[in-house]
Amino acid sequence: MQVVNTPVTIMFVVYILMMLGIGWLGYRSTSNLSDYILGGRSLGAFVVALAAGASDMSGWLLMGLPGAVYLSGLSESWIAIGLIIGAYLNWRFVAARLRVYTEKCGNALTLPDYFSNRFHDHNHLLRVVSAVVILVFFTLYCASGVVAGARLFESMFGMPYGLALWVGAFCTIAYVFIGGFLAVSWTDTIQASLMFTALVLAPIMVIAATGGWTPSVNAVAAVDPTHPDMFQGMTAIGIISLLAWGLGYFGQPHILVRFMAADSVRTIPNARRISMTWMILCLAGAVAVGFFGIAYFSANPDQAAGVTANSERVFIELALILFNPWIAGMLLAAILAAVMSTLSAQLLVCSSSLTQDIYKTFLRPHASQSELVWFSRAMVLLVSLIAIWLAADPNSKVLGMVSYAWAGFGAAFGPVVILSLTWPRMTRNGALAGMIVGAVVVLVWKQFEWLGLYEIVPGFILGMIAIYVFSIMDKTPAPAIVRTHEEVNVDMRAARS
Repeated sequence: MQVVNTPVTIMFVVYILMMLGIGWLGYRSTSNLSDYILGGRSLGAFVVALAAGASDMSGWLLMGLPGAVYLSGLSESWIAIGLIIGAYLNWRFVAARLRVYTEKCGNALTLPDYFSNRFHDHNHLLRVVSAVVILVFFTLYCASGVVAGARLFESMFGMPYGLALWVGAFCTIAYVFIGGFLAVSWTDTIQASLMFTALVLAPIMVIAATGGWTPSVNAVAAVDPTHPDMFQGMTAIGIISLLAWGLGYFGQPHILVRFMAADSVRTIPNARRISMTWMILCLAGAVAVGFFGIAYFSANPDQAAGVTANSERVFIELALILFNPWIAGMLLAAILAAVMSTLSAQLLVCSSSLTQDIYKTFLRPHASQSELVWFSRAMVLLVSLIAIWLAADPNSKVLGMVSYAWAGFGAAFGPVVILSLTWPRMTRNGALAGMIVGAVVVLVWKQFEWLGLYEIVPGFILGMIAIYVFSIMDKTPAPAIVRTHEEVNVDMRAARS
Protein backbone atom coordinates (compact mmCIF):
# COMPACT_ATOMS: atom_id res chain seq x y z
CA MET A 1 0.00 0.00 0.00
CA GLN A 2 1.33 3.41 -0.98
CA VAL A 3 1.39 6.27 1.51
CA VAL A 4 1.24 9.68 -0.12
CA ASN A 5 3.76 12.46 0.29
CA THR A 6 3.44 16.03 1.54
CA PRO A 7 2.22 17.80 -1.66
CA VAL A 8 -0.63 15.32 -2.08
CA THR A 9 -1.59 15.71 1.56
CA ILE A 10 -1.56 19.51 1.31
CA MET A 11 -3.80 19.52 -1.77
CA PHE A 12 -6.16 17.11 -0.10
CA VAL A 13 -6.41 19.13 3.11
CA VAL A 14 -6.90 22.41 1.20
CA TYR A 15 -9.77 20.80 -0.70
CA ILE A 16 -11.48 19.60 2.50
CA LEU A 17 -11.11 23.02 4.14
CA MET A 18 -12.61 24.65 1.04
CA MET A 19 -15.66 22.38 1.26
CA LEU A 20 -16.11 23.20 4.94
CA GLY A 21 -15.87 26.91 4.09
CA ILE A 22 -18.67 26.51 1.56
CA GLY A 23 -20.65 24.70 4.25
CA TRP A 24 -20.30 27.79 6.43
CA LEU A 25 -21.54 30.03 3.60
CA GLY A 26 -24.52 27.70 3.19
CA TYR A 27 -25.21 28.01 6.93
CA ARG A 28 -25.30 31.79 6.64
CA SER A 29 -27.79 31.55 3.75
CA THR A 30 -30.13 29.10 5.51
CA SER A 31 -33.04 30.59 7.44
CA ASN A 32 -35.82 27.98 7.23
CA LEU A 33 -36.51 24.33 6.43
CA SER A 34 -37.12 25.03 2.72
CA ASP A 35 -33.65 26.58 2.49
CA TYR A 36 -32.05 23.68 4.37
CA ILE A 37 -33.58 20.83 2.37
CA LEU A 38 -34.35 22.40 -1.05
CA GLY A 39 -32.31 25.61 -1.27
CA GLY A 40 -35.44 27.75 -1.63
CA ARG A 41 -35.84 26.55 -5.27
CA SER A 42 -33.14 28.97 -6.35
CA LEU A 43 -30.63 26.94 -8.40
CA GLY A 44 -29.62 28.00 -11.90
CA ALA A 45 -28.97 25.72 -14.89
CA PHE A 46 -25.24 25.20 -14.32
CA VAL A 47 -25.60 24.34 -10.62
CA VAL A 48 -28.64 22.11 -11.22
CA ALA A 49 -26.80 20.24 -14.00
CA LEU A 50 -23.54 19.60 -12.17
CA ALA A 51 -25.22 19.02 -8.80
CA ALA A 52 -27.44 16.35 -10.38
CA GLY A 53 -24.43 14.71 -12.04
CA ALA A 54 -22.17 14.82 -9.02
CA SER A 55 -24.83 13.56 -6.60
CA ASP A 56 -25.59 10.75 -9.04
CA MET A 57 -22.17 9.29 -9.71
CA SER A 58 -20.55 8.93 -6.26
CA GLY A 59 -17.37 6.97 -5.58
CA TRP A 60 -18.77 4.41 -8.00
CA LEU A 61 -17.63 6.58 -10.91
CA LEU A 62 -13.96 6.68 -9.90
CA MET A 63 -13.72 3.40 -8.01
CA GLY A 64 -16.54 0.95 -8.75
CA LEU A 65 -16.78 1.32 -12.55
CA PRO A 66 -13.03 1.47 -13.31
CA GLY A 67 -12.55 -1.50 -10.98
CA ALA A 68 -15.23 -3.53 -12.77
CA VAL A 69 -13.74 -2.74 -16.20
CA TYR A 70 -10.25 -3.55 -14.92
CA LEU A 71 -11.43 -7.01 -13.87
CA SER A 72 -13.72 -7.90 -16.77
CA GLY A 73 -12.96 -5.60 -19.68
CA LEU A 74 -15.28 -3.56 -21.89
CA SER A 75 -18.24 -5.87 -21.29
CA GLU A 76 -18.81 -3.87 -18.08
CA SER A 77 -19.27 -0.68 -20.08
CA TRP A 78 -22.85 -1.68 -20.86
CA ILE A 79 -23.63 -0.15 -17.46
CA ALA A 80 -22.37 3.22 -18.69
CA ILE A 81 -24.47 3.00 -21.85
CA GLY A 82 -27.59 2.17 -19.86
CA LEU A 83 -26.94 5.05 -17.47
CA ILE A 84 -26.53 7.57 -20.30
CA ILE A 85 -29.82 6.51 -21.90
CA GLY A 86 -31.67 6.51 -18.57
CA ALA A 87 -30.28 9.88 -17.49
CA TYR A 88 -31.24 11.51 -20.78
CA LEU A 89 -34.81 10.18 -20.60
CA ASN A 90 -35.07 11.34 -16.99
CA TRP A 91 -33.97 14.86 -17.91
CA ARG A 92 -36.15 14.89 -21.03
CA PHE A 93 -39.46 13.58 -19.65
CA VAL A 94 -39.36 13.87 -15.85
CA ALA A 95 -37.29 16.89 -14.80
CA ALA A 96 -39.46 19.79 -16.01
CA ARG A 97 -42.82 18.20 -15.15
CA LEU A 98 -41.60 17.30 -11.66
CA ARG A 99 -40.40 20.89 -11.13
CA VAL A 100 -43.86 22.23 -12.03
CA TYR A 101 -45.88 19.49 -10.32
CA THR A 102 -44.12 19.73 -6.95
CA GLU A 103 -44.76 23.48 -6.83
CA LYS A 104 -48.42 22.97 -7.73
CA CYS A 105 -48.75 20.28 -5.05
CA GLY A 106 -48.39 22.47 -1.98
CA ASN A 107 -44.78 23.43 -2.76
CA ALA A 108 -43.67 19.88 -1.90
CA LEU A 109 -40.17 19.79 -0.41
CA THR A 110 -39.53 16.03 -0.56
CA LEU A 111 -40.57 13.14 -2.77
CA PRO A 112 -42.91 11.66 -0.09
CA ASP A 113 -44.34 15.18 0.32
CA TYR A 114 -45.07 15.28 -3.42
CA PHE A 115 -46.67 11.83 -3.46
CA SER A 116 -48.91 12.68 -0.52
CA ASN A 117 -50.01 16.04 -1.94
CA ARG A 118 -50.36 14.77 -5.51
CA PHE A 119 -52.96 12.15 -4.50
CA HIS A 120 -54.57 14.07 -1.61
CA ASP A 121 -53.53 11.29 0.74
CA HIS A 122 -55.03 12.55 3.99
CA ASN A 123 -54.15 9.31 5.81
CA HIS A 124 -50.45 9.85 4.98
CA LEU A 125 -49.97 6.20 3.96
CA LEU A 126 -47.98 7.17 0.87
CA ARG A 127 -45.84 9.52 2.92
CA VAL A 128 -45.00 6.85 5.49
CA VAL A 129 -44.33 4.03 3.02
CA SER A 130 -42.16 6.18 0.77
CA ALA A 131 -40.25 7.51 3.80
CA VAL A 132 -39.58 3.93 4.92
CA VAL A 133 -38.35 2.98 1.43
CA ILE A 134 -36.02 5.99 1.47
CA LEU A 135 -34.59 5.11 4.87
CA VAL A 136 -34.10 1.39 4.07
CA PHE A 137 -32.36 1.81 0.72
CA PHE A 138 -30.53 5.04 1.47
CA THR A 139 -28.83 3.57 4.52
CA LEU A 140 -27.32 1.00 2.13
CA TYR A 141 -26.49 3.69 -0.40
CA CYS A 142 -24.93 5.93 2.26
CA ALA A 143 -22.93 2.96 3.51
CA SER A 144 -21.47 2.50 0.02
CA GLY A 145 -20.30 6.11 0.08
CA VAL A 146 -18.70 5.64 3.48
CA VAL A 147 -16.90 2.52 2.20
CA ALA A 148 -15.58 4.43 -0.83
CA GLY A 149 -14.34 7.26 1.39
CA ALA A 150 -12.67 4.82 3.76
CA ARG A 151 -10.92 3.09 0.86
CA LEU A 152 -9.55 6.44 -0.27
CA PHE A 153 -8.15 7.44 3.13
CA GLU A 154 -6.88 3.90 3.67
CA SER A 155 -4.93 4.00 0.39
CA MET A 156 -3.72 7.57 0.70
CA PHE A 157 -2.61 7.72 4.30
CA GLY A 158 -2.04 4.08 5.18
CA MET A 159 -4.77 4.29 7.83
CA PRO A 160 -6.39 1.16 9.21
CA TYR A 161 -9.83 0.70 7.69
CA GLY A 162 -11.68 1.46 10.93
CA LEU A 163 -10.02 4.85 11.37
CA ALA A 164 -10.34 5.69 7.66
CA LEU A 165 -14.07 4.96 7.94
CA TRP A 166 -14.59 7.68 10.55
CA VAL A 167 -12.25 10.25 9.02
CA GLY A 168 -13.79 9.95 5.55
CA ALA A 169 -17.34 10.12 6.91
CA PHE A 170 -16.58 13.17 9.03
CA CYS A 171 -15.40 15.18 6.00
CA THR A 172 -18.85 14.85 4.43
CA ILE A 173 -21.00 14.98 7.55
CA ALA A 174 -19.47 18.27 8.67
CA TYR A 175 -20.53 20.43 5.73
CA VAL A 176 -23.94 18.76 5.29
CA PHE A 177 -24.67 19.32 8.97
CA ILE A 178 -23.61 22.96 8.77
CA GLY A 179 -24.88 24.16 5.40
CA GLY A 180 -27.72 21.94 4.22
CA PHE A 181 -28.93 21.89 0.61
CA LEU A 182 -27.27 25.10 -0.53
CA ALA A 183 -23.87 23.95 0.72
CA VAL A 184 -24.40 20.52 -0.86
CA SER A 185 -25.37 22.04 -4.23
CA TRP A 186 -22.54 24.58 -4.31
CA THR A 187 -19.94 21.99 -3.34
CA ASP A 188 -21.40 19.56 -5.89
CA THR A 189 -20.67 22.08 -8.63
CA ILE A 190 -17.01 22.26 -7.63
CA GLN A 191 -16.82 18.53 -7.09
CA ALA A 192 -18.31 17.77 -10.51
CA SER A 193 -15.69 20.02 -12.10
CA LEU A 194 -12.93 18.15 -10.25
CA MET A 195 -14.32 14.78 -11.30
CA PHE A 196 -14.48 15.92 -14.92
CA THR A 197 -10.86 17.13 -14.86
CA ALA A 198 -9.64 13.91 -13.27
CA LEU A 199 -11.44 11.67 -15.76
CA VAL A 200 -10.11 13.60 -18.74
CA LEU A 201 -6.48 13.76 -17.57
CA ALA A 202 -6.10 10.23 -16.17
CA PRO A 203 -6.90 8.23 -19.36
CA ILE A 204 -4.61 10.49 -21.43
CA MET A 205 -1.69 9.86 -19.08
CA VAL A 206 -2.31 6.10 -18.88
CA ILE A 207 -2.47 5.77 -22.68
CA ALA A 208 0.71 7.84 -23.03
CA ALA A 209 2.48 5.70 -20.42
CA THR A 210 1.61 2.49 -22.30
CA GLY A 211 2.83 3.68 -25.70
CA GLY A 212 -0.29 5.13 -27.32
CA TRP A 213 -3.78 3.96 -28.26
CA THR A 214 -3.03 0.95 -30.49
CA PRO A 215 -0.20 -0.51 -28.36
CA SER A 216 -2.38 -0.08 -25.27
CA VAL A 217 -5.33 -1.92 -26.82
CA ASN A 218 -3.00 -4.68 -28.04
CA ALA A 219 -1.50 -4.98 -24.55
CA VAL A 220 -4.97 -5.40 -23.04
CA ALA A 221 -5.81 -8.06 -25.64
CA ALA A 222 -2.55 -9.86 -24.79
CA VAL A 223 -3.65 -10.09 -21.15
CA ASP A 224 -7.07 -11.46 -22.13
CA PRO A 225 -8.39 -11.50 -25.73
CA THR A 226 -11.96 -11.07 -24.45
CA HIS A 227 -11.33 -7.76 -22.64
CA PRO A 228 -11.65 -5.45 -25.72
CA ASP A 229 -14.88 -7.17 -26.85
CA MET A 230 -18.07 -5.68 -25.40
CA PHE A 231 -20.09 -8.77 -26.33
CA GLN A 232 -17.61 -11.44 -25.26
CA GLY A 233 -19.02 -13.61 -22.51
CA MET A 234 -22.25 -11.60 -22.42
CA THR A 235 -25.68 -13.17 -22.62
CA ALA A 236 -28.85 -11.35 -23.61
CA ILE A 237 -29.90 -11.32 -19.95
CA GLY A 238 -26.49 -10.00 -18.93
CA ILE A 239 -26.71 -7.09 -21.38
CA ILE A 240 -30.30 -6.33 -20.36
CA SER A 241 -29.27 -6.34 -16.69
CA LEU A 242 -26.45 -3.86 -17.27
CA LEU A 243 -28.52 -1.57 -19.51
CA ALA A 244 -31.31 -1.71 -16.94
CA TRP A 245 -29.25 0.45 -14.60
CA GLY A 246 -30.72 3.31 -16.63
CA LEU A 247 -34.20 2.54 -15.26
CA GLY A 248 -32.99 3.51 -11.82
CA TYR A 249 -32.81 7.23 -12.64
CA PHE A 250 -36.57 7.70 -12.55
CA GLY A 251 -36.71 6.84 -8.86
CA GLN A 252 -33.57 8.29 -7.26
CA PRO A 253 -34.69 10.89 -4.66
CA HIS A 254 -31.28 12.56 -4.42
CA ILE A 255 -31.33 13.24 -8.19
CA LEU A 256 -35.03 14.11 -8.49
CA VAL A 257 -34.72 16.68 -5.72
CA ARG A 258 -32.24 18.60 -7.89
CA PHE A 259 -34.98 19.02 -10.51
CA MET A 260 -37.35 20.25 -7.81
CA ALA A 261 -34.79 22.88 -6.70
CA ALA A 262 -34.38 24.57 -10.10
CA ASP A 263 -35.26 28.26 -10.09
CA SER A 264 -37.58 27.82 -13.08
CA VAL A 265 -38.86 25.16 -15.43
CA ARG A 266 -37.14 27.12 -18.23
CA THR A 267 -33.82 26.28 -16.58
CA ILE A 268 -34.21 22.57 -17.29
CA PRO A 269 -33.28 22.36 -21.03
CA ASN A 270 -29.93 24.11 -20.56
CA ALA A 271 -29.26 22.07 -17.44
CA ARG A 272 -29.97 18.87 -19.41
CA ARG A 273 -27.44 19.74 -22.09
CA ILE A 274 -24.74 20.61 -19.57
CA SER A 275 -25.38 17.55 -17.43
CA MET A 276 -25.45 15.06 -20.30
CA THR A 277 -22.20 16.40 -21.79
CA TRP A 278 -20.53 16.14 -18.40
CA MET A 279 -21.89 12.65 -17.83
CA ILE A 280 -20.88 11.17 -21.19
CA LEU A 281 -17.31 12.44 -20.92
CA CYS A 282 -16.95 11.32 -17.29
CA LEU A 283 -18.29 7.81 -17.93
CA ALA A 284 -16.05 7.43 -20.99
CA GLY A 285 -13.08 8.49 -18.87
CA ALA A 286 -13.92 6.07 -16.08
CA VAL A 287 -14.20 3.15 -18.51
CA ALA A 288 -10.90 4.18 -20.14
CA VAL A 289 -9.09 4.30 -16.78
CA GLY A 290 -10.11 0.73 -15.98
CA PHE A 291 -9.47 -0.57 -19.49
CA PHE A 292 -6.06 0.98 -20.10
CA GLY A 293 -5.11 0.32 -16.50
CA ILE A 294 -5.01 -3.35 -17.53
CA ALA A 295 -2.28 -2.51 -20.07
CA TYR A 296 -0.29 -0.40 -17.63
CA PHE A 297 -0.19 -2.87 -14.75
CA SER A 298 0.47 -5.85 -17.01
CA ALA A 299 3.58 -3.97 -18.20
CA ASN A 300 4.48 -2.91 -14.64
CA PRO A 301 3.59 -5.83 -12.38
CA ASP A 302 5.91 -4.56 -9.64
CA GLN A 303 3.52 -1.62 -9.18
CA ALA A 304 0.32 -3.67 -9.20
CA ALA A 305 0.13 -4.78 -5.56
CA GLY A 306 -2.58 -2.26 -4.60
CA VAL A 307 -4.77 -3.09 -7.60
CA THR A 308 -4.27 -6.82 -7.14
CA ALA A 309 -5.51 -6.50 -3.58
CA ASN A 310 -8.57 -4.48 -4.63
CA SER A 311 -9.41 -3.66 -8.26
CA GLU A 312 -11.44 -0.63 -7.15
CA ARG A 313 -8.15 1.14 -6.37
CA VAL A 314 -7.08 1.29 -10.01
CA PHE A 315 -7.69 5.03 -10.38
CA ILE A 316 -6.00 5.77 -7.02
CA GLU A 317 -2.89 3.78 -7.89
CA LEU A 318 -2.56 5.28 -11.38
CA ALA A 319 -2.92 8.81 -10.02
CA LEU A 320 -0.18 8.24 -7.44
CA ILE A 321 2.16 6.60 -9.95
CA LEU A 322 1.76 8.72 -13.09
CA PHE A 323 1.20 12.27 -11.90
CA ASN A 324 3.19 15.00 -10.23
CA PRO A 325 2.34 14.88 -6.49
CA TRP A 326 0.51 18.23 -6.62
CA ILE A 327 -1.64 17.11 -9.53
CA ALA A 328 -2.12 13.68 -7.93
CA GLY A 329 -3.45 15.45 -4.86
CA MET A 330 -6.06 17.19 -7.01
CA LEU A 331 -7.02 13.94 -8.77
CA LEU A 332 -7.38 12.04 -5.53
CA ALA A 333 -9.43 14.89 -4.13
CA ALA A 334 -11.75 14.19 -7.08
CA ILE A 335 -12.48 10.75 -5.59
CA LEU A 336 -13.37 12.35 -2.30
CA ALA A 337 -15.45 14.85 -4.29
CA ALA A 338 -17.37 11.99 -5.91
CA VAL A 339 -17.92 10.30 -2.56
CA MET A 340 -18.84 13.50 -0.72
CA SER A 341 -21.23 14.78 -3.39
CA THR A 342 -23.41 11.67 -3.43
CA LEU A 343 -23.17 10.87 0.26
CA SER A 344 -24.06 14.44 1.19
CA ALA A 345 -27.12 14.40 -1.10
CA GLN A 346 -28.26 11.07 0.33
CA LEU A 347 -27.79 12.14 3.94
CA LEU A 348 -29.80 15.27 3.23
CA VAL A 349 -32.65 13.33 1.59
CA CYS A 350 -32.85 10.94 4.56
CA SER A 351 -32.75 13.84 7.01
CA SER A 352 -35.37 15.75 5.01
CA SER A 353 -37.72 12.78 4.93
CA LEU A 354 -37.41 12.16 8.66
CA THR A 355 -38.01 15.84 9.38
CA GLN A 356 -40.70 16.83 6.86
CA ASP A 357 -42.51 13.50 6.47
CA ILE A 358 -42.33 12.08 9.99
CA TYR A 359 -41.41 14.68 12.62
CA LYS A 360 -43.32 17.67 11.23
CA THR A 361 -46.29 15.66 9.93
CA PHE A 362 -46.94 13.41 12.91
CA LEU A 363 -45.03 14.64 15.95
CA ARG A 364 -44.57 18.41 15.81
CA PRO A 365 -46.85 19.95 13.14
CA HIS A 366 -46.45 23.41 14.69
CA ALA A 367 -42.69 23.27 15.21
CA SER A 368 -40.79 26.47 14.45
CA GLN A 369 -38.55 26.70 11.40
CA SER A 370 -35.50 26.86 13.63
CA GLU A 371 -36.53 23.68 15.45
CA LEU A 372 -37.10 21.84 12.16
CA VAL A 373 -33.70 22.87 10.79
CA TRP A 374 -31.91 21.68 13.93
CA PHE A 375 -33.90 18.43 14.00
CA SER A 376 -32.88 17.88 10.37
CA ARG A 377 -29.24 18.41 11.33
CA ALA A 378 -29.60 15.87 14.13
CA MET A 379 -31.02 13.36 11.65
CA VAL A 380 -27.96 13.85 9.43
CA LEU A 381 -25.85 12.64 12.35
CA LEU A 382 -28.16 9.70 13.10
CA VAL A 383 -28.26 8.40 9.52
CA SER A 384 -24.48 8.87 9.28
CA LEU A 385 -23.88 6.69 12.31
CA ILE A 386 -26.09 3.92 10.89
CA ALA A 387 -24.25 4.11 7.55
CA ILE A 388 -20.87 3.90 9.30
CA TRP A 389 -22.06 0.84 11.22
CA LEU A 390 -23.21 -0.86 7.99
CA ALA A 391 -19.87 -0.04 6.32
CA ALA A 392 -17.78 -1.50 9.14
CA ASP A 393 -16.95 -4.66 7.15
CA PRO A 394 -13.60 -3.97 5.41
CA ASN A 395 -14.53 -6.44 2.65
CA SER A 396 -17.52 -4.32 1.54
CA LYS A 397 -17.69 -3.70 -2.21
CA VAL A 398 -18.85 -0.30 -3.42
CA LEU A 399 -20.47 -1.48 -6.66
CA GLY A 400 -22.45 -4.28 -5.01
CA MET A 401 -23.95 -1.99 -2.36
CA VAL A 402 -24.82 0.68 -4.91
CA SER A 403 -26.53 -1.78 -7.27
CA TYR A 404 -28.90 -3.02 -4.53
CA ALA A 405 -29.92 0.47 -3.39
CA TRP A 406 -30.17 1.74 -6.98
CA ALA A 407 -32.55 -1.10 -7.88
CA GLY A 408 -34.64 -0.52 -4.77
CA PHE A 409 -35.27 3.14 -5.56
CA GLY A 410 -35.69 2.59 -9.27
CA ALA A 411 -38.35 -0.08 -8.83
CA ALA A 412 -40.17 1.44 -5.83
CA PHE A 413 -40.32 5.06 -7.00
CA GLY A 414 -39.59 5.06 -10.73
CA PRO A 415 -42.97 3.80 -11.99
CA VAL A 416 -44.80 5.97 -9.43
CA VAL A 417 -42.93 9.11 -10.51
CA ILE A 418 -43.41 8.50 -14.25
CA LEU A 419 -47.13 7.70 -14.09
CA SER A 420 -47.93 10.35 -11.47
CA LEU A 421 -46.53 12.99 -13.83
CA THR A 422 -48.21 11.71 -17.00
CA TRP A 423 -51.39 9.75 -16.18
CA PRO A 424 -54.31 11.66 -14.60
CA ARG A 425 -56.26 8.44 -13.92
CA MET A 426 -53.61 7.19 -11.46
CA THR A 427 -54.87 6.92 -7.86
CA ARG A 428 -53.44 6.87 -4.36
CA ASN A 429 -53.98 3.12 -4.04
CA GLY A 430 -52.30 2.55 -7.38
CA ALA A 431 -49.26 4.53 -6.23
CA LEU A 432 -49.15 2.65 -2.94
CA ALA A 433 -49.41 -0.74 -4.68
CA GLY A 434 -46.69 0.14 -7.19
CA MET A 435 -44.34 1.35 -4.50
CA ILE A 436 -44.77 -1.73 -2.30
CA VAL A 437 -44.65 -4.23 -5.17
CA GLY A 438 -41.53 -2.63 -6.66
CA ALA A 439 -39.65 -2.61 -3.35
CA VAL A 440 -40.69 -6.13 -2.31
CA VAL A 441 -39.82 -7.66 -5.69
CA VAL A 442 -36.32 -6.14 -5.51
CA LEU A 443 -35.78 -7.45 -1.97
CA VAL A 444 -36.99 -10.96 -2.84
CA TRP A 445 -35.38 -11.21 -6.29
CA LYS A 446 -32.04 -10.14 -4.87
CA GLN A 447 -32.06 -13.07 -2.45
CA PHE A 448 -32.71 -15.73 -5.11
CA GLU A 449 -31.11 -14.08 -8.18
CA TRP A 450 -33.52 -15.82 -10.55
CA LEU A 451 -32.34 -16.06 -14.17
CA GLY A 452 -29.30 -13.95 -13.30
CA LEU A 453 -31.45 -10.89 -14.10
CA TYR A 454 -30.80 -7.58 -12.32
CA GLU A 455 -33.60 -7.15 -9.80
CA ILE A 456 -34.58 -3.68 -11.02
CA VAL A 457 -36.08 -5.18 -14.22
CA PRO A 458 -38.81 -7.35 -12.64
CA GLY A 459 -39.31 -4.80 -9.86
CA PHE A 460 -39.88 -1.93 -12.31
CA ILE A 461 -42.16 -3.91 -14.64
CA LEU A 462 -44.30 -5.43 -11.87
CA GLY A 463 -44.47 -2.08 -10.07
CA MET A 464 -45.79 -0.43 -13.25
CA ILE A 465 -48.38 -3.19 -13.70
CA ALA A 466 -49.49 -2.90 -10.07
CA ILE A 467 -50.05 0.85 -10.45
CA TYR A 468 -52.20 0.35 -13.54
CA VAL A 469 -54.28 -2.52 -12.15
CA PHE A 470 -55.00 -0.94 -8.76
CA SER A 471 -55.73 2.47 -10.31
CA ILE A 472 -58.21 1.03 -12.82
CA MET A 473 -59.92 -0.95 -10.03
CA ASP A 474 -60.11 2.18 -7.87
CA LYS A 475 -62.64 5.00 -8.13
CA THR A 476 -61.91 7.94 -10.41
CA PRO A 477 -59.58 10.59 -8.91
CA ALA A 478 -61.19 13.68 -7.38
CA PRO A 479 -61.82 16.62 -9.75
CA ALA A 480 -59.25 18.74 -7.91
CA ILE A 481 -56.54 16.15 -8.66
CA VAL A 482 -57.42 16.09 -12.36
CA ARG A 483 -57.57 19.88 -12.41
CA THR A 484 -54.04 20.15 -11.01
CA HIS A 485 -52.83 17.75 -13.69
CA GLU A 486 -54.34 19.97 -16.39
CA GLU A 487 -52.74 23.06 -14.85
CA VAL A 488 -49.36 21.33 -15.07
CA ASN A 489 -50.01 20.58 -18.75
CA VAL A 490 -50.83 24.24 -19.38
CA ASP A 491 -47.66 25.40 -17.64
CA MET A 492 -45.57 22.91 -19.59
CA ARG A 493 -46.98 24.13 -22.91
CA ALA A 494 -46.30 27.72 -21.87
CA ALA A 495 -42.70 26.86 -20.95
CA ARG A 496 -42.11 25.28 -24.37
CA SER A 497 -43.56 28.24 -26.27
